[in-house]
Amino acid sequence: MTNPAATARLAGRREWIAFTVLVLPLLLVSMDVSVLYFAIPAITRELDPSATQQLWIFDSYAFALSGLLITMGSLGDRIGRRKLLLIGATAFGIASVGAGYATSAEMLIAARVLLGIGGATLMPSTLALVRNLFQDDKQRGKAIALWSGAMTGGIALGSVMSGLMLNHFRWGSVFLINVPAMLLLLVLTPVLVPEFKDPAPGRFDLLSVPLSMAAVLPVVYGLKEIAAEGFEPLYLGSLALGLAFGYVFVRRQRTRDDAMVPRALFGKRGFGPAIGLNTIAAFAMMGSAYFTTQYLQSVLGMGTLEAALWSLAPSVVIGAAAPVSAALAQKVERAYVIAGGFVLAAAGFALLGLVDTDSLWLLLTGAGMLASGMVTVMSLVSDTALASAPAEKAGSAASLLETGQEFGGALGMAVLGSLSTAVYRSDLADSEPAVRETLGGAVATAQQLGGAAGEQVLTLAREAFVHGMQYAAWGGTALLLGAALLAAALMRGMETPAPPAAAQAQAPEAGMQVPTYN
Repeated sequence: MTNPAATARLAGRREWIAFTVLVLPLLLVSMDVSVLYFAIPAITRELDPSATQQLWIFDSYAFALSGLLITMGSLGDRIGRRKLLLIGATAFGIASVGAGYATSAEMLIAARVLLGIGGATLMPSTLALVRNLFQDDKQRGKAIALWSGAMTGGIALGSVMSGLMLNHFRWGSVFLINVPAMLLLLVLTPVLVPEFKDPAPGRFDLLSVPLSMAAVLPVVYGLKEIAAEGFEPLYLGSLALGLAFGYVFVRRQRTRDDAMVPRALFGKRGFGPAIGLNTIAAFAMMGSAYFTTQYLQSVLGMGTLEAALWSLAPSVVIGAAAPVSAALAQKVERAYVIAGGFVLAAAGFALLGLVDTDSLWLLLTGAGMLASGMVTVMSLVSDTALASAPAEKAGSAASLLETGQEFGGALGMAVLGSLSTAVYRSDLADSEPAVRETLGGAVATAQQLGGAAGEQVLTLAREAFVHGMQYAAWGGTALLLGAALLAAALMRGMETPAPPAAAQAQAPEAGMQVPTYN
């Protein structure tokens, strides 16, 4: 184990204030994933989007974000992570104004695309800058743990913030709240956050930009639609197309010296396993969220704002999980802490497998355990991946972590959602199509029928949904227990890599970048 105190400069007050500034865009980007949950009815009344346009209002942000993460991570390494952060913050602020004052569905979709592009610059830039600011192993681990907790909490906070804002202001306010935060970021970042970039990045491979997007977007689209609509030929074809472009992209990266994804990253022990384990964690996190939100609203019958407020309850334990795990990893073999995180999350999934149609506290306890375990895993494997990557490639490493999270989240919703849907439809095989298709359709049908007939339909549908949720939860339990064994095997015996200062002292010819505040 390296001795951080002997080889790395400890971060002081300035670095921690800079870190606080960097968490601000992360919160906003993660909040924008869920900020439309309450706003869409008001948007529908005012802009009258078609069904297809309404889907694009939701999905265009996520597609732009996921499709450009790899590109922006590589670009930040080349032009400077702080510079890219400032460019992204400007784009995010402008797009927020455009979205807030949109006068048509087309204008709102375009603004959401620009928000996604801005978000794709902000996420890898902030994580890469955190890696560069904190050279000491303990401080870096703590900072990345807090970063992971903020990202997870932001998604839950977005829906609640949206509901509270809409109680007092028009729907555009859910976007305009970003503007003062981005202005603050633009003012403080040049003062507090130093610049870092690769001193010898090589040429930027322009052809890899569309190739990476062609690999990522069809896969994310296919997985999202499979989760919602089932295994239709169009969506399976989209997956196949994305995988084909992915093969071409990987082949290109393996044969070029100026690759967007440097081969050296995967030559570092622990980097590849960390990416894979992070993807599994995102699979579990988003896969479980697919059920819990529907359970609160459609099984327990809560309103949207009430459900969103209850969904914040697990955040109480999530806030403590990341820093506790970071401290524990300094005293116990990291592989065992990561494996313990998977076991804790598996126990949470197992509790979800015991939920019936009236089990609010059991659901919240299971969700809290699951989320705490996954934040533990995600913070530690993120730290491992970033610490093992060359400092000058931190942006590329961060973008791969976050792209893996996008894939894992979409895959979790598709696989676990499809499993639960299959059980739901099997249980209601003799019901009418609207009831058999989705729980939402069953709720609408029950409201139309009313009386005892409607109550009977609703009871059967809720029981079928919970039955499907139980099957998916037990499947998630088995997956995470397998991941715990995998983590213990792959991460065992890993030493924390030397921090940038030590690496520079040992190999000055490597050309490590020097932070500048100009």
